[in-house]
Amino acid sequence: MPLNEKIRDPLTDQLFDAILLLEDREECYRFFEDIATIAEIKALAQRLEVARLLEEGYTYEEVAAQTGASSATISRVKRALVYGADGYKIILERMKRQSSGSPPVQAAERGLKPGGPGQSITPTRRPGRGE
Repeated sequence: MPLNEKIRDPLTDQLFDAILLLEDREECYRFFEDIATIAEIKALAQRLEVARLLEEGYTYEEVAAQTGASSATISRVKRALVYGADGYKIILERMKRQSSGSPPVQAAERGLKPGGPGQSITPTRRPGRGE
């Protein structure tokens, strides 16, 4: 899928390059705690879990019950899964592969140039709201 060119600019490139330099989960916690609010981080984590559940075939009602996400958030994530840039699909496939013990697909195997020194990070499953 084509990427939205409105997001591309030197500052966003710098942000993504910085994220790719993070070496482990602890560094991610430290960086994201400094750069974003707790609510923003939790919202991103929730969206990823919503995407994972939708890809596994859960209904909107089940997703809402498990994540505490609003119907608007669930719809937005579903729209991105269907019509988006395939970002969710890429990371969900890698997470699934990593949890199954399969070796990761290297950038060269995907026809891409190797990225920076960043490592993939598997977010833990976030319990529902209030837990």
